[in-house]
Amino acid sequence: MDGDFRTSFVREPAALRHYPALVLNADYRPLSYYPLSLWPWQEAIKAAFLDRVSIVAEYDQVVRSQRAAFRIPSVVVLKEFVSPQKRVAFTRFNLFLRDEFRCQYCGAKGDLTFDHVLPRARGGVTSWQNVVAACSSCNLRKGSKTLRQAGMRLFRAPKEPTPAEMQRHGQRFPPNHLHESWLDYLYWDAELEA
Repeated sequence: MDGDFRTSFVREPAALRHYPALVLNADYRPLSYYPLSLWPWQEAIKAAFLDRVSIVAEYDQVVRSQRAAFRIPSVVVLKEFVSPQKRVAFTRFNLFLRDEFRCQYCGAKGDLTFDHVLPRARGGVTSWQNVVAACSSCNLRKGSKTLRQAGMRLFRAPKEPTPAEMQRHGQRFPPNHLHESWLDYLYWDAELEA
C-alpha cells in the first residue's frame, strides 16, 4: 500500500492534476463539444513531444524532467485533420445533453436518471427513440406504465440527435471549468452580436 501511494503521488502531484488541455482539430475547432475534448496535461505534452500537435496556448505552470522544463499546454491543435463523427454515441451523458439536462416530464433540472417511454417490461427497447431524461420522482411515478396509464406527457418526443444538434447543445452547456485561454476557440463560429 505504501509503495502505491508514493508511486501515484510522484507521478501525479495534486497541484498538476487540474491542468487539462483543450484539443482542437486541424481546423481549430474543438474535436468535440459533447463532452468537450480535453486531454490530461501529460497526454498533451506527450503528443507535442511526438510532433502530433502544435501548442497554441500554455498555462503558467511548469513541469520538469531530468533535462528540460516544459510549460503545461492549455490549448493544442492536431497536425492532421480528424473527420467528425457521423453518429452520436448513445451514452448517458449524451442523452442528458440532448434533453438539455431537464426531466422530459416535469422540466426539473436536478436528480436526473433516465426512463424508457415504452417500459422494457412492455417490450420497450433502449434506444434514442425510447429513452428520455427523467427526474427520480417522475421516473418512480411512471414506473412500468405507459404515458397514458400514468397520465403523463413528454415535453418533446425522443429522437436520435444529429452531430450538429449535439454541437449546439454542447456549446450551451460548457463544463464547470473553462480556462480563459480556451474561450477564443470554443465559440469562434458563433454569430457575433451587433
